[in-house]
Amino acid sequence: MSENFPAPLIVRARPTGPRTFLSDTLLLTGRNVRLALRTPQLLALASITPAMFVLLFRYVFGGSIHVPGYPSYVDYLIPGIIVQTSLFGGSSSAVGVAEDMTKGVTDRLRALPTSRTAILAARTLADLLRLAYTIALLIALGYLVGFRFGGTPLEVAAGLTITLLFGYACSWLFTLIGLVVRDAESATMAGFLVTFPFVFASSIFTAPATFPHWLETFAEAQPVTHVTDALRGLSAGTASLHSVESALAWSLGIVVVSAVLATWRFRRL
Repeated sequence: MSENFPAPLIVRARPTGPRTFLSDTLLLTGRNVRLALRTPQLLALASITPAMFVLLFRYVFGGSIHVPGYPSYVDYLIPGIIVQTSLFGGSSSAVGVAEDMTKGVTDRLRALPTSRTAILAARTLADLLRLAYTIALLIALGYLVGFRFGGTPLEVAAGLTITLLFGYACSWLFTLIGLVVRDAESATMAGFLVTFPFVFASSIFTAPATFPHWLETFAEAQPVTHVTDALRGLSAGTASLHSVESALAWSLGIVVVSAVLATWRFRRL
């Protein structure tokens, strides 16, 4: 007489290692990009908002704003709008992460034998690619309204690279926020509350020297001003080493801290 015993349950260990992380990140990034391409209206909206800011400040407010050292306000404005776009683009990561959690996408991805950190890295990389696309359109629009780069190609490339790094840092920061609030409506509100003071209390639209003293102190100390000044200086060929170093330090610091905290939070869900 023979007895049939159930086959032993085999539990596959979650793969680890740099190669697994890299391959999973690239695979999931491709998935996120394909999903974005299937909703072109989101790409259009991401481009329309900064374009409206350009046209508003170029033709409505630009005539009343005079910045020392910039005979044409548009040369001061466009680098600022590019940095603003990198901050707003990062805030969309919070909404995307929160929506994935609400719809159960995150749970399905966590159930797969993939690196969990790769799930977050793929989200931020896909958002970075969308930001690069939006910045390219902004530069084209800037040229149409009179903006011109005054720096060398190397300086311009360095400025845009710093801005993309800052946008990537913002994406990680807002990914962390999305993991904390866990729903799209709260993520949208949190994104607005975080971005609003850092955008308007900065050097994006005008020089902080025109602010009240207490607000000028905050504006000159916060990261958006440092990144904006670095991009603006490199775009014009007049950047100081201090502004570039400050922008890099802020961007790298935000990436490291936010990525570590976001990964820790994601593992505790």
